[in-house]
Order: sequence, then C-alpha cells, then structure tokens
Amino acid sequence: MSGRLPWIQLTVVSAGIMGLGYVLLRTTVPTPEETYNAMAPDLRRKVDENRRARLALEEGMKQQQKAQLDPESAKPIWADPPRR
Repeated sequence: MSGRLPWIQLTVVSAGIMGLGYVLLRTTVPTPEETYNAMAPDLRRKVDENRRARLALEEGMKQQQKAQLDPESAKPIWADPPRR
C-alpha cells in the first residue's frame, strides 16, 4: 500500500500547482476590454483603424467566396471590370 501513496501525493500536488496557476492567470491577466480601455487615445484610434481595415478585407473575401460558390455564375471573378 505504501507504493501507491507517492503517486497519489504527486497527483494531488500536481493538480494543486495547476489549479494555482489557473487562478493566478485569471486574476492577473487583463481582459481585452481592459487592455483597450487602458490604451492611450492615439493607440485606440490606430487599433480602431486596423479593425475597420481588417473587417473590410474580410467582407471582400466573403464576397469573393460567395461569388465563387455561386453555381449560376459562369464567368470568373477576375473577368469583372475594375472598380473606380
């Protein structure tokens, strides 16, 4: 029976260390909202501009995917006239 005791102790200690690490992580790491609110106004503007640019790019990619998946569309996307 004494042969199993070290494994049980090791398991309990390991679980305790992992639990402590998780609690420390949850209490010390700020959320993305807290990080954004702590930024200087000029950095917030840059972050907002980057978000808008990323969302516009993603929307364009979604439109391309939708056009490519459309079975009724016989012409390729690259055949569209350029936008002005």
